[in-house]
Amino acid sequence: MSQLNASVRENALGRLQAGQSQSEVARALRVSRSTISRLMAPFSTNWVVSSRAKVRNRLHTTGLDAYRPLRRNVLTRRHCQARMQWANQHLQWTLANNWHHVVFSDESYFLLQHHDSRRRVYRRQGERYHQQCVDEAPPHGGGGVMVWGTITNIGRSQLVEVPGRLNAQHYVQDILQPHALPLLAAPRAQFQHDNARPHTARLTTNFLAANNVNTLPWPSLSPDLNPIEHAWDELGRRLNARVNAPPNRRQLFQALQQEWDNIPQQTLRRLIASMPRRCQAEIDSRGSHTRYWL
Repeated sequence: MSQLNASVRENALGRLQAGQSQSEVARALRVSRSTISRLMAPFSTNWVVSSRAKVRNRLHTTGLDAYRPLRRNVLTRRHCQARMQWANQHLQWTLANNWHHVVFSDESYFLLQHHDSRRRVYRRQGERYHQQCVDEAPPHGGGGVMVWGTITNIGRSQLVEVPGRLNAQHYVQDILQPHALPLLAAPRAQFQHDNARPHTARLTTNFLAANNVNTLPWPSLSPDLNPIEHAWDELGRRLNARVNAPPNRRQLFQALQQEWDNIPQQTLRRLIASMPRRCQAEIDSRGSHTRYWL
């Protein structure tokens, strides 16, 4: 490496800081490009860090800070239009005359072992792989249980375990017929379920029509419009708050049943009472993501 005296080094660094490339500086000072590159090595990282810090500080003064982005389903223009149209059509619905008669339903999957990616561990440098610094978890949470349920303003269904993969025949014979139909016998009852394939299959739609079930049309990819999603979230929090985690699927389902029955009805009433606000939030976002999306 060619040795540069102090004045040449300062000249080179000044040119680089002014925006000249390493090649341009090398030609101007009649030295090799590798010489300039080695000259810059101790400074390049610090300059990058300093530059990034300046950008962050400038953004912070304007109210912008760095956060982890939320993960949401991909909404196409067609999805947004359908969601906004639905919200506009139901914006004038009232609680007493409309939403209190809707039976909201859904399926949800609960893992045997819940892994919280937000957890933090204090450790020293080099202790990353120490046993006490590792959060061990089996693949896919060690298995879990899928459940189905409904909520209304005055009650809820039993929590039903969904063994294996849900299909239309299983949905009709083991869920709708024994568990949903009795709830839908009430005057003015209206059934809500999303557009999952078992829900929209011909076997399912024919069964609902044959039993005179009034089904609430539902836009695709709209969990933020369904208050039962937040009931599942409440159920998950109650399950994770247990002192002893269920060791197997059978006990997991039993624990879910107990915690499901323990959710106060007032909590479910508040969720259903949020429907007008959910519709307005959907309109305000022009069919895009809303704060009600978990």
